Amino acid sequence: MSVASLRRAARETVSGLPREFWWLWTSTLVNRLGAFVATFMALYLTLDRGYSASYAGLVASLHGLGGVVSSLGGGVMADRLGRRPTLLVAQASTALAVAALGFVHEPVAIAAVAFLVGMASNASRPAVQAMIADIVRPEDRVRAYSLNYWAINLGFAVSSMAAGFIAEFSYLAGFLIEAGMTMACAIVVFLKLPESRPAAPEGAHGADPGAHGSVRLATVLRDRRFMAVVGLSFLVAVVFQQGAVGLPVAMGRAGFTPADYGMAIAVNGILIVALQIPVTRLIEHRDPRRLLVVSSLLAGYGFGLTAFAGSVGVFALTVCVWTLGEMVNAPTQTGLVVRLSPVHGRGRYQGVYTLSWSVAALVAPLMSGAVIDRLGAEWLWGSCAVVGTVAGFGYAVLMRRMPKAEPADAGAGAPASARREATAA
Repeated sequence: MSVASLRRAARETVSGLPREFWWLWTSTLVNRLGAFVATFMALYLTLDRGYSASYAGLVASLHGLGGVVSSLGGGVMADRLGRRPTLLVAQASTALAVAALGFVHEPVAIAAVAFLVGMASNASRPAVQAMIADIVRPEDRVRAYSLNYWAINLGFAVSSMAAGFIAEFSYLAGFLIEAGMTMACAIVVFLKLPESRPAAPEGAHGADPGAHGSVRLATVLRDRRFMAVVGLSFLVAVVFQQGAVGLPVAMGRAGFTPADYGMAIAVNGILIVALQIPVTRLIEHRDPRRLLVVSSLLAGYGFGLTAFAGSVGVFALTVCVWTLGEMVNAPTQTGLVVRLSPVHGRGRYQGVYTLSWSVAALVAPLMSGAVIDRLGAEWLWGSCAVVGTVAGFGYAVLMRRMPKAEPADAGAGAPASARREATAA
């Protein structure tokens, strides 16, 4: 491909998206560039503080539990208070909690603050996803979600490399740098992002448009078709989590070093950063049912092939397979959630969807450890293939009668001034 073709492809990828989206995208990128704590938390607790690996695992679980709690709370806040206030509260709270985590030393205090960090940091996700749906035209949403996902992975790749150097200098510096960059995100939101929550339906009064549209949390949980999507998302998420929980354990049991695992899993980040945008151009206007079926199978059988890996190179090849599934699944799945979400309930729907990934992050370590200890790693990878197949079949059946049209938008892609007037009405 020529340089001119690459420039044209890049221009087409970023064109047509509103300015507000790019400020939100910038906030996401800055946030992930400063995400040091998740990378070195286990090392900080075991090497710097001298705690056991079991305690480090407990802290990680409490961090994940905080995310589970805030998935629902953040979604409700995004609908009741608005996207912008939710982002400001979540990011400011995260900055304060991360800074505090660097100064507490008692085991109970560390565990409690880690729970708060997990809860505060995850609360912003439903608001971000809902705001993208609010401000981006329906035909551009897959591309917008893909660009946001790309920013997350680009930022994480850079922060992961930087975390090692910062940890050698000072763990406390890492906590404070992350707190500062998260607060910078809050400042970007405060200065550059207007509220995007759609106006309440005519005749409604009060501060909760979601409720006036009869979209409460119980409404989401009773939406059987959407909850089926959440269930399938949970299955796929459990499979993808094995890259972080099952794969390092299995490689260690097979005699590979942490450096070997690092080399293999690095392929995941490299491919996403390099190929996410080109892949999005290929899938942007394709049938989402086929994309979700294919991505589920790529995830399941990508990890299934790990059972036959005997070298770092082969492990890296299996990572390539399931990473391709991840790149297809992430924007397509989020776009499907928007299609199924009533306009005035986007925050709640995104919150419940986020919950599927948060719960998977808790379940996956328990599942992988139990299967590897009792049956062996081969059974874990075979189970991933089965789960991926079940998820693919589920998507194929579920989406046969999926409506092609999205819910009517009240202000999606409209000028910021019009949305401000709508939400102020």
